[in-house]
Amino acid sequence: MSTAWQAVLYVHLLAMAFFLGGQLVVGLALVPVERTNPDPERLRAVARRFGIGSAVALALLLVTGIAMADHFSLWSSGTLQIKLTLVGVLIVLTLAHLRYPRAHALQGAILLLTLAVVWLGVDLAG
Repeated sequence: MSTAWQAVLYVHLLAMAFFLGGQLVVGLALVPVERTNPDPERLRAVARRFGIGSAVALALLLVTGIAMADHFSLWSSGTLQIKLTLVGVLIVLTLAHLRYPRAHALQGAILLLTLAVVWLGVDLAG
């Protein structure tokens, strides 16, 4: 793999780490702490900032993912097709979560789908 494509993969993985890592930190660390010491304004501010970062990460994931799928001729891969379907559902759920931020089922579904998408990405890379 050339250095340029290593850089594309690096950006893709960095964006994925931000998106997934942020979900884990918010869901497993911040929200439980906020429940014991509530400050709705602080939680909203963190959620807003994470939301902006997540939007940037999703955009980078889409751009770099499309570039890699094209470069490595992966469009006919069944694994990629499943991954893209889950990404589409993930985007819809993320938009729904913006509308209903307290819907814990949406948060859980987004996390599980993100984990599945990452798994499929690892499978594609292997």
